[in-house]
Amino acid sequence: MAAGRGPARGPTGAAFERRGRAAAAMAEEALEDGRTARTLPSLRQLSRALPFARSHGRLGVSASGRLTVPALCSQESADPQQTAFALRKAWTLYSVTPLHRFRRSRLSDYARLLSAFIAAEKQKGLAVEVGVELDIKVALSSLAELRGSELDQAALLVQLSSRSRASSKNSEDKLVWSGWFCSMFGDELSENVPENFTCLPLFLTHGAESYTSLVGSWFQKTFDCCFRRLAISPLNLSWMVAMWAGYKLERAASAVELVFSMPCLSQPLDISYAIHPEDAKALWDTVQKTPGEITQGEVDVFMDCLYAHFHRHFKIHLSAAKLVKVSTGIASAHCDGIVKILHSQYLPGVLMLLTELAISQIQ
Repeated sequence: MAAGRGPARGPTGAAFERRGRAAAAMAEEALEDGRTARTLPSLRQLSRALPFARSHGRLGVSASGRLTVPALCSQESADPQQTAFALRKAWTLYSVTPLHRFRRSRLSDYARLLSAFIAAEKQKGLAVEVGVELDIKVALSSLAELRGSELDQAALLVQLSSRSRASSKNSEDKLVWSGWFCSMFGDELSENVPENFTCLPLFLTHGAESYTSLVGSWFQKTFDCCFRRLAISPLNLSWMVAMWAGYKLERAASAVELVFSMPCLSQPLDISYAIHPEDAKALWDTVQKTPGEITQGEVDVFMDCLYAHFHRHFKIHLSAAKLVKVSTGIASAHCDGIVKILHSQYLPGVLMLLTELAISQIQ
């Protein structure tokens, strides 16, 4: 294992053997540090602590008491142009309660009403006629391929574009804000709501917070829903890095990075811990007992091995710090509820985990 090292192009048999030895050595370091395996909580506690642990559905606790986590599903059949907007942007996360009396057939009407609302708010309450050409143009569109199961509603994309008054009519509008509602395998919520409610529990935004506030206010007033910022706990971050580090990408990937914040210091101090992606995968392969299933105990052992390796070299107990960010070749996530999705193939899998978080907060 090496910190900050670039990814290898193509490991030889010797390289695989070395990574296996490195993973085994880290596991031994964890034991030498005197850390005992943490007790696996009861199934009830696990389901409450981890939003990724449903008692049924796509994710859940199996009869043997293990968490079944499906492989990150592929998006190869989807139109790349329809999903390209979601990649390599920092998205801020929100949870959203079901929308009341939302109608897909009225998207063009909603766009005009939202545009007029934004214009009125920017002009401090002055009356604005609906349909008149405004500085901010609103576009609402359905993304039919961004859904998990038949119970999921198609994702809804909201885009705000601006046109300068001095520009010509033939000039292109400038995209200033984007947001999208989605549900990826959100069956648990969808199957338990009354008619006339649309479940799109996850809302992701990219752009100025002022526009986020305006769009959120209009949706809340129009569809009687509620938005809440969606934070990601250190526990859930550790699950994300363990799951994402365990998947092999076809092309060279960036380092697996964990960022920790040290508490009780006079000045803020962050520690960045970078691991070669193949070292991280080798470690996870050593820890995981059954492919496709993950336990809390396995995630704990994975993190303990990383902590022990770091302590051996730098004499710092990362277990006493707060995990605030994780980055892999698939995605990155920050505790403040900011994610960046890097790999289109695993977009549905990442959205599935985020949908779980949103539903957990709503319930």
